[in-house]
Amino acid sequence: MASSFGSPEYQYNPNNPPWRKLLWVKQNYPDNYVDDTFLDELQKNVNVREYDYWTMVYQSGIITQHISSIVIFIAIFINLQLSALSGRQLIWIGSSFTGLGYLFWNMIVKNHAFKRKHVLKSAVFFFSTLLGLSPILKTLTSQTSHDTIWAMTVYCFLANVLSHDYAAESRTRVKIPGSLSTNAAIFASVLLASRLDTNLDVFGLLSFAVEWFALFPIFRRYLQDLNPKLSIALTILMQFLCVILFIQISKAVVILYLLGFCFLTFVCPYWLIFIQKYKNEIHGPWDEARPRLQQRRRNLYRKYPN
Repeated sequence: MASSFGSPEYQYNPNNPPWRKLLWVKQNYPDNYVDDTFLDELQKNVNVREYDYWTMVYQSGIITQHISSIVIFIAIFINLQLSALSGRQLIWIGSSFTGLGYLFWNMIVKNHAFKRKHVLKSAVFFFSTLLGLSPILKTLTSQTSHDTIWAMTVYCFLANVLSHDYAAESRTRVKIPGSLSTNAAIFASVLLASRLDTNLDVFGLLSFAVEWFALFPIFRRYLQDLNPKLSIALTILMQFLCVILFIQISKAVVILYLLGFCFLTFVCPYWLIFIQKYKNEIHGPWDEARPRLQQRRRNLYRKYPN
């Protein structure tokens, strides 16, 4: 039998016209009245996804790869500061791997819109400008204390991790990483570079930062879409690089990194699958209406033959 929630004084009158679920119509029923069919459209957990554990473990590699890239960059900065690595060596290493990555991508991707001469001119102009700005960037934070630089660097890398686009893209598209994530990483690189001793070290670290945080994410995303095994191999390789580069600096950092890697890769997927049983999402006739926006018309300015 129909009922009125919250209005016990209401008396059902069979002579009243049938109740309709319309707020803009004046009816002989209280505002909170519902009939027997109100809960017939009740649905529970219609949007619940069934996750596969090993699929989630594989997809977590996108996050661990990005975190590993930040750990590798910090290790390179420390080695530069300790003179265990020179700026000249870093320039050659970064340029060599960037060139090999571009050749690999150029051989695999067909009919792309990038022209080699245009890419070469842009690269020469950018790195020439960066080389000229290196003396300025070296003294940019000379009046700032080390503690402030380290704190700002941590905040910038946290912003980079939180705002990074972890979605996998199709191989037919080349998407530049998000501006907030990239800018945060580059700004953190500038802060770290200002603590180096020579202009060549500053230029080496900043040029590597551009290659590492702007170009390398594109390569990682494309590699993941190209072949899952290659993406897994890259994840393992970056993990070994983090351990090798940091083992001489701090063993405690290596242990924390490995524990964090295991937590993100193996524990978090199981945790996500485990908490799905506590999900209780209901849908029904009380849901608000969802507007359907008109799709964007394509070829609006298409030229027709005369």
